Amino acid sequence: MLVKTYGSAICGIHATTVTIEVSVTRGVNFFLVGLPDSVVRESQQRIESALLSIGLHLPGKKIVINMAPADIRKEGSAYDLPLAIGIMAASGQIETCLSDKFLLLGELSLDGSLQPVRGALPIALQAKEDGFQGMILPLQNAAEAAVVNDFKVLGVSGLKEVVAFLTGKSNPAFFDPSQAHSVGNDEISSTDFSEIRGQETVKRALEIAASGGHNVLMIGPPGSGKTMLAKRLAGILPPMTLQESLETTKIHSVAGKLQRNFGLITQRPFRSPHHIISEVALVGGGSRPMPGEISLAHHGVLFLDELPEFKRSVLEMMRQPLEDRNITISRVGYTVNYPASFTLIASMNPCPCGYYNHPEKACI
Repeated sequence: MLVKTYGSAICGIHATTVTIEVSVTRGVNFFLVGLPDSVVRESQQRIESALLSIGLHLPGKKIVINMAPADIRKEGSAYDLPLAIGIMAASGQIETCLSDKFLLLGELSLDGSLQPVRGALPIALQAKEDGFQGMILPLQNAAEAAVVNDFKVLGVSGLKEVVAFLTGKSNPAFFDPSQAHSVGNDEISSTDFSEIRGQETVKRALEIAASGGHNVLMIGPPGSGKTMLAKRLAGILPPMTLQESLETTKIHSVAGKLQRNFGLITQRPFRSPHHIISEVALVGGGSRPMPGEISLAHHGVLFLDELPEFKRSVLEMMRQPLEDRNITISRVGYTVNYPASFTLIASMNPCPCGYYNHPEKACI
């Protein structure tokens, strides 16, 4: 018997719908094809244990699973749920007519519970565009997916709830977007630009930078307030538009930075990486492509404290993103593009000891 379920693959901050075709026939074997990585191939053991936990079983027959399109690499554990539902339906253990109307997403634990995954928001946006009625995913990811208008989102805590819904044995309520909280930056929320006393020249410069989107370099001795001023800049930037909030939230969703039960990011991000940061951590990439700090600061502020302490190679890699407002990462196995439109604020001491031209302390 052949059954189709649907998952999704992330490339950059965009998603591609993946059709999972499951065929169960006579024989004894398990084949998983369609360019899956090692994490996806390991799903067989997780699925087998999860099925046993809800009173079902992995059929002792020949199981062939194809993940199309086959030229896109399938990475991560989010395919556990659609694979499990496909196996159960193809083996005749459940009957459902909803598998082609809902996109499935979730990592299975051995006890059948669902663990949160990355990229729920871009996947939900693509699923709606592809004509799906809604999606079923872990409860922890429901808030960010529910941001999409006129799209049903069912957050569940375990495989048993998914089976009950797909077989018509339960009629759970879909996630109410009003239950989601907007995401802010606690550090920014607790600071205010109006709290600054003095520093009139610097404040004027930062106000111009905030209004015009200019980059700023602050030079001064230790304790002069450079970090304090930089942290308060994000608070006077213009409010985020809906499109900016969606773009920023998609990046943080793909990076797995969104908190549970939180939806849109409505405050401009403030990122302050340590000076020992690597090139990949700053601009993004890696064996499994992930956004870097410059993309996590999209539509917000990237603060580089003690600028001369950063490696030269790290600073040189920021030339192109500062000009083009995006970063394209090309490797042998992939090419991804991440947006990186941020305001760069940097600070440094005027000399190694920090007291050159200080009115009271001597430079050593």
